[in-house]
Amino acid sequence: VQLVESGGGLVQPGGSLRLSCAASGLTFHDHAMSWVRQAPGKGLEWVSGIYGYEKYTYYSDSVKGRFTISTDNAKNTLYLQMNSLRPEDTAVYYCAAYKGAPLNWNEYDHWGRGTQVTVSS
Repeated sequence: VQLVESGGGLVQPGGSLRLSCAASGLTFHDHAMSWVRQAPGKGLEWVSGIYGYEKYTYYSDSVKGRFTISTDNAKNTLYLQMNSLRPEDTAVYYCAAYKGAPLNWNEYDHWGRGTQVTVSS
């Protein structure tokens, strides 16, 4: 399994970015896919998850209404559309996968290397 993130960068507060995670060696319908971030000097924070044929989506309270998670099965790619970005969204964003139904979105079998998102004026 390989997960490769891209799309990070520097953006002004209020701006938008779309992160991508190209996945190989797994299928989305039987993996709980997550975006997890780590801000400078802080621990890991689960941000959003998607699971199942029905593509159920889940969000942390800190990003609900601003971020949208999605998958493109044809491209085997996971996305995170981030709108109305705030300085506190600054972090390294990781794509992570767990085989099976998510119990509490804190178990992961595979990780990407991450992509840096910096929100600053």
